[in-house]
Amino acid sequence: MIAELLPAIARGVGLTLYVTGASLVIGGLIGLVLVGAARSPFAIVRGIATLYINVVRVIPPITWLFLIYFGLPQFALRLSTIQAAIIGFSVIASAFMAEIYRSGLLSIPDGQREAAHALGLSAVTTVRHIITPQAFRVALPAIATYGIGLLKDSALASTIGVREITYYAQQSAKQTHEGLLSFLVAGALYIVISLVVALVSRQVDLGLRRKIGVA
Repeated sequence: MIAELLPAIARGVGLTLYVTGASLVIGGLIGLVLVGAARSPFAIVRGIATLYINVVRVIPPITWLFLIYFGLPQFALRLSTIQAAIIGFSVIASAFMAEIYRSGLLSIPDGQREAAHALGLSAVTTVRHIITPQAFRVALPAIATYGIGLLKDSALASTIGVREITYYAQQSAKQTHEGLLSFLVAGALYIVISLVVALVSRQVDLGLRRKIGVA
């Protein structure tokens, strides 16, 4: 039975990875803008960024999906299930990634910026070659952890019809009446993907440590 269920459910792996990866990348880019806004010298910009981050983080992911997929058509903006899922998860990811970036930046001592300034380095050079590599290395474990969490949250996309792993597990359970086995297979697929993500992030972290000379 597993030999039949596995390929049927594994059909959703591609869309699961696509929705997760696209949302993480888009959310990560928006998060950069947000963390920059949250550190702005202008109080109104900081206030808007902080409000956005706090509001987005407290609303459940499934609520965002329903708001976007079922709510936007009322304003003549109809999205496909995949588009709605990516937009919804990107919005969520942007807020969490902004907080991860902020933690990474706060971990860098101010003395390093002052030393770079004393050496005559420009602000852009300091951020690009000194601050960013260190902050990214500090933030990488949290990014990987959030990525794995986002992978699990992507299962919620099945509620609006995205044909990812959980969607096919539900279909297999209905067709074979093997609900327990179907979702065990789905769970195993999530575990395998999560382990691969954790392994890759670990290798990247080791590479960054060697590059900047950190043990």
